[in-house]
Amino acid sequence: MISETIEKPRVQGKGRGFASMTPEERFRIAQMGGRAAQRLGTAHRFTSEEAREAGRKGGAISRRRSKYLTYDDAGRAIGVVMR
Repeated sequence: MISETIEKPRVQGKGRGFASMTPEERFRIAQMGGRAAQRLGTAHRFTSEEAREAGRKGGAISRRRSKYLTYDDAGRAIGVVMR
C-alpha cells in the first residue's frame, strides 16, 4: 500500500507539519494514533447493523450522483450533466 505512493523528497523550510512529511511518516503517525485509540477503548468498531446502514446510505448517494454523469465509450465518467 505505502510502496505504491510517489515519494516527494523533503524540502527544508517548505511545508509544515504533515505537509512536510513523506507518506510513510504520515502513515506511521496515523497508525500510532489508531493503536492508542484501541488501547484506550475510544476507537469505534462498527457493528454489523451500523455497517449495513452505512453501506445503504453510501449506495444511495452513489446512485443519486451517477444519474448526472456522462460516460465515454470505455465507461469512464467524463462530466456532469446539469438538469
